[in-house]
Amino acid sequence: MPDHAHSSDPAVQAQLDRLAALSPGRDILGLERIAELCARLGNPQARLPRTFHVAGTNGKGSTCAYLRAILEAQGRRVHAYTSPHLVRFNERIRLAGQLIDDALLASLLEEVLDAANGLQASFFEVTTAAAFLAFARTPADDCIIEVGLGGRLDATNVIPAPAVCGIASLGIDHEAFLLAPEDGTPSPPAERIAWEKAGIVKAGAALATLAYPGPLARVIEARAEAVGVVPFVEGEAWSIEPAGDAFRWSSMDGTLPALLRPRMPGLHQMRNAGLAIAMLHLAPGAKPGPDAIAKGVSAAFWPARLQRLEPGTLTALVPPATEIWLDGAHNADAGAHLARFFANEPRRIHLVTGMLANKHPDAILAPLAQHLASVTVVPVPGHEHHDAKAFGRNAKAAASVEAALSSLDVDPANEIVLISGSLYLAGEVLRTNGELPD
Repeated sequence: MPDHAHSSDPAVQAQLDRLAALSPGRDILGLERIAELCARLGNPQARLPRTFHVAGTNGKGSTCAYLRAILEAQGRRVHAYTSPHLVRFNERIRLAGQLIDDALLASLLEEVLDAANGLQASFFEVTTAAAFLAFARTPADDCIIEVGLGGRLDATNVIPAPAVCGIASLGIDHEAFLLAPEDGTPSPPAERIAWEKAGIVKAGAALATLAYPGPLARVIEARAEAVGVVPFVEGEAWSIEPAGDAFRWSSMDGTLPALLRPRMPGLHQMRNAGLAIAMLHLAPGAKPGPDAIAKGVSAAFWPARLQRLEPGTLTALVPPATEIWLDGAHNADAGAHLARFFANEPRRIHLVTGMLANKHPDAILAPLAQHLASVTVVPVPGHEHHDAKAFGRNAKAAASVEAALSSLDVDPANEIVLISGSLYLAGEVLRTNGELPD
């Protein structure tokens, strides 16, 4: 299923309509089409500045946000390519610190779509090529590339020589693509996922990772060894030491002098920040100093990742002082992160959820079960989604997030609201509440 995209700019929308008509589906993975498309465009992926390539099931977008914030605090100009967008397609491409403007975006998409004629390229392949073209033509010091899906066969993996690769949290997701039968791949699902993610590791690139269970760690180590790379692994080469809402980062080379206090809450975000610092520690060239690291960690923000909504159209539908949290969690790994964050929360949770039909409701329900006051299920606009029956007999249905919030009987002193289940739903929530990612 392609990512749906809309723009208020007619020129951009004309190109997004062309994008929406491209062939989606199982054939989306593979490097042949993106390689040919980039060749037709003069191979812009070979002319990028110092590049950081980040894979993972969850946390890769947040890791990219930490990388960018620290590098910008260092005074560097940074390109970034991330996905999916939440509200505006422009969010995917950040040029030297700024979201790409509509005029340039429309021009680039038109150029790439014209070059893709006859290739049967996918939505993501065209978008990736457009980002590479923009990055190659706009001066910057660094380039951050987030893997879209998997790693080994993801369109972003056409980049020839990243300076540093990073692998964030691993879990089961996108099974139809990443667990499709293929000779020569690991049989256990979790190991196959690790194997696919490790496919971004290339000779000459440094590699930083989180700590993983033994079988997964061995898969990644085998890939690294095959290309002559020594992994920089959490718990062995670097570590974080949590201290309340802050943490201290250490490596085999020493400890950063100050406690680091992330803006984004949760232990998993401390680990994502730690991974970003580890990647920067390995990068060739100028290193960010302790002040830049501290400033970047405290400034980094990635929307719809345990984001507390600000006053707006949606928050006005519940009693004053009600906390509404938004998170795009949609798989078991992300559900576990949510459960850890809310583990010591004394208040009950009213869950408002919408989940794509190819996801598993228990991924969110099971970890949060003991904390739930109610479950209200809403559609995910523009996508096939589960109905309320999939969430159990106590779940109720609502026609929209607005309707769900209006129906809740919330006691702000003893209860909170969590909206979760899909990044597409999260985008609708931010748009409706007037919180556009920038």
